[in-house]
Amino acid sequence: MAEKKVSLPAKLINGGVAGLVGVTCVFPIDLAKTRLQNQQGVQVYKGMLDCLAKTVRSEGYFGCYRGAAVNLTLVTPEKAIKLAANDVFRQKLSKDGHLPLWGGGTGRARPTPPRRPSATGITVELLRTRGLAGLYRGAGATLMRDVPFSMIYFPLFANLNALGRETAGSQGDLQAQAPFWQSFLAGCTAGSVAAVAVTPLDVIKTRLQTLQKGEGEDTYRGIIDCTGRIMRREGPSAFLKGATCRALVIAPLFGIAQGVYFLGVGEMMLDLLG
Repeated sequence: MAEKKVSLPAKLINGGVAGLVGVTCVFPIDLAKTRLQNQQGVQVYKGMLDCLAKTVRSEGYFGCYRGAAVNLTLVTPEKAIKLAANDVFRQKLSKDGHLPLWGGGTGRARPTPPRRPSATGITVELLRTRGLAGLYRGAGATLMRDVPFSMIYFPLFANLNALGRETAGSQGDLQAQAPFWQSFLAGCTAGSVAAVAVTPLDVIKTRLQTLQKGEGEDTYRGIIDCTGRIMRREGPSAFLKGATCRALVIAPLFGIAQGVYFLGVGEMMLDLLG
């Protein structure tokens, strides 16, 4: 069976649903990742499980979802655009069903205070003290992380998803659709590999975006300054803080995304609305 054509609105819905479901499932691990990456000097948390346990004890179960609303608001459209754009560009750049390698990929609080400001309060404070530019703090580091991530993830997923598939019909036809388990595992594997590969960039982004610094913690002037200070004060291993958490977050997130695409959730929703 040849791969079916999916409309752009359906692709956007698939990406949005994938982001919504995925982030809801893995947000506690993402919270632990951010808190581990923010640690300087005194180590409040020994690891992911210790961080989650202490969070539940001090803030309750829903403390593990602190900031989830902001993340869902941003990640849902981001995943919709990213996954849909990848599909569109893959179709435009592929020739005879094959895609060249060069075309293969196109705010959280600190753990110590018992009471944490709301997302709205942080936004208002940033606008008051730093203006609109304050909301884009760390944007350069975010791009520096997300672009290489996509360059690794999408080609790797495409190749893993194509393993073992038989071509349908004559040479030059599109390949048969991979089974669900293969798409899910390909998404998980490619996501975890790409996530770990760009973890050093994620650490830099997290440090730059941290608003409240503890006693003895560094304040950074930019990406280069942040990189140098981390290397001098904490050593190379600091750039891999939260790597396991990040892999555990991204793997199911993109596995779910590919599963949503496979099941055709967007197409079903459009059919119901039509």
